[in-house]
Amino acid sequence: MPPTLPDLSNLPDADVVVRAQRGEEPAFREIIRRYERPVFSLIYRMVRETATAEDLAQDTFIKVLNHLDKYRPEFKLSSWLFKIANNVAIDHLRRRQLATISIDGSPHAMSAEDVEATSIDLADEAETALDEMASKELGSAIERAIGALRPEYRSCIMLCHVEGRSYEEIAATLDLPLGTVKTYIHRARNELRISLAHLRQ
Repeated sequence: MPPTLPDLSNLPDADVVVRAQRGEEPAFREIIRRYERPVFSLIYRMVRETATAEDLAQDTFIKVLNHLDKYRPEFKLSSWLFKIANNVAIDHLRRRQLATISIDGSPHAMSAEDVEATSIDLADEAETALDEMASKELGSAIERAIGALRPEYRSCIMLCHVEGRSYEEIAATLDLPLGTVKTYIHRARNELRISLAHLRQ
């Protein structure tokens, strides 16, 4: 009889990672079992193609396996995985499309202080619309609108409204300054408000 595989389903993420770092294959399989769906979902909503998302999710877990020794337990495993998945998706989008220009280098970029000082009525309206439509699954219209956003904006909006991450968690996950995250989300919400205005008439 083949050896019985250990049941790792009740172990905390940190313990499973320790086992995986020791080279225990069942532990790495458990990481994939726990996070393959959310990782795929995040990537799919970035690239909008099922086959491509499947390939990029596989690439993500290969990178996770190869860099598992670099995981720092003070961070959530999910945040670390999402950061790798996001980087894989953005690298793909940048290869497929024209290179995006960092908002920080744009002459139209706003500082974090500008964002805080700007009237948030429109952003609040967009956020309310997003929260209403994204409670379980995003509708096709909002999916298309999000798909049209710049990759950096898209990452922040997905983590905020689909994954329910705080600004601080998004900053940690994407390795961005907190002010940049606020700027990206502010601009993304306003773009979405314009794109989805017909749905609120």
